[in-house]
Amino acid sequence: MNTHFPTRLNVSTLATLLGTAALLAGCATATPFQRPTTALPATWGATTATPAAAADAPAAPDSPAASAPALNPDWTAWVSDPTVRALVAQALHNNRDARVAALQVEQLRAQYRIREAARLPTVNAGIAGNRQGVGSDTTTASSTYTAGLQVAGWEVDFFGRVANLQEAALTQYLASEEAYQSTQISLVAAVVSGWLNLHSSSAQLALANTTLANRTEALRLVQLRLNNGLATSLDLSAAQTLVESARVAVAQQQRERALALNALTLLVGQPVDQALRVPPAGQGAGAGQSLAAVSRALAEVPVGLPSQVLLARPDVRAAEHTLASAHAQVGAARAAFFPRVTLTTSLGSASKALSGLFAGGSWGWTLAPQALLPIFDGGANQAGLDSAQAGRDMALAKYDKAIQSAFREVNDALAGRQTLADQLAAQQAWVAAETERTRLSELRLAQGVANQIEVLDAQRSLFAAQQTLLQTRFALLQNRVELFRVTAGV
Repeated sequence: MNTHFPTRLNVSTLATLLGTAALLAGCATATPFQRPTTALPATWGATTATPAAAADAPAAPDSPAASAPALNPDWTAWVSDPTVRALVAQALHNNRDARVAALQVEQLRAQYRIREAARLPTVNAGIAGNRQGVGSDTTTASSTYTAGLQVAGWEVDFFGRVANLQEAALTQYLASEEAYQSTQISLVAAVVSGWLNLHSSSAQLALANTTLANRTEALRLVQLRLNNGLATSLDLSAAQTLVESARVAVAQQQRERALALNALTLLVGQPVDQALRVPPAGQGAGAGQSLAAVSRALAEVPVGLPSQVLLARPDVRAAEHTLASAHAQVGAARAAFFPRVTLTTSLGSASKALSGLFAGGSWGWTLAPQALLPIFDGGANQAGLDSAQAGRDMALAKYDKAIQSAFREVNDALAGRQTLADQLAAQQAWVAAETERTRLSELRLAQGVANQIEVLDAQRSLFAAQQTLLQTRFALLQNRVELFRVTAGV
């Protein structure tokens, strides 16, 4: 004997339920997310703070920072040297931190797809059998078999709970993409910085080796002068001191160069190819490349931009996406105070005999909507809303701090560029003065006017000035790297 699925809900009741839900949904609608107004100075180094323009219209869920100036994160326009490009490309492919950031993007993308799928009903095919008896008389037992398509517990999102959770997942995914881009920019800057450190230590080592060779020759000449009665034991001791101090400098720079190579290897994520290494020290200033060639490897970073460009920096955009996610979580927490409407339905065949399950006339359907309104939950919903609001306030504070930190980093880098340029000019004048002093001291010694101590003191000062000049030159190049990082490759 065939049976039909019972119809559990008539049309008028369903219309009443839907109308009531629509009315309540209007009360539960969350406000769209808008970028908060931030006190951001209009230009770098400005003393008067003017609020950055907030978006007049609600930002799109997939682009809350759409109104910010666009950045150009193409590092290849900044790095022209093929060796450095090869190192950066290897690092972007092999670096473990970059790999973790990329996998986090994939994970959050999948979680967003899960939330997106929750807005649609899940349709399952099922078959079930049931046999039920009453009392001790087993002959009165009845059987029921069903088969068909089923939708179980699908939430009809009248009040935006599922939509807000989906938006929260979307903005978390977008934040991870921005974090990944920020990681890439930082990695590019770190690799270039490591390459400069390797050049710097190689140049310092070349200078130390040259100085050691010159001082060793000077020691030999002092020994000859002492043998001929033209120098004293004090002169010989002073010359020996300078030789040993040069040996110390050579050992220090050898260690610094090895550490710089190890650090670069870690960033690249694999042993650095021999062809990409800086040539060994001793093959000329800058370890095989002139300092001018090293400088040409990196383009200047333009800074004549409004400070609002910071709103498009990846880490700031990530903080804004996180704030948008927290805002959506508040909307989902508010929706928990309203009825949760779920729908269970099925379409298929039912029969009291398994053989008649798919016979003609056995088809039917059921529709079972349900609305649950929380009345007493021990304060759980209110606590959830309080927690979501606190999370939003924390995200807002972090967003403000991200902007302030970015602004300070740019100003620090700009201040460093100006002061380092002034320092370099003064350092070059110092080296020129020490070079002339050494020349005159050696001339005075040759004429018998000065003693050996005066010459050795001039040579020691010249070596110190040359070391500091190299440090300043590479510090200025490192400042160029820092400007690239803090402006996100603008």
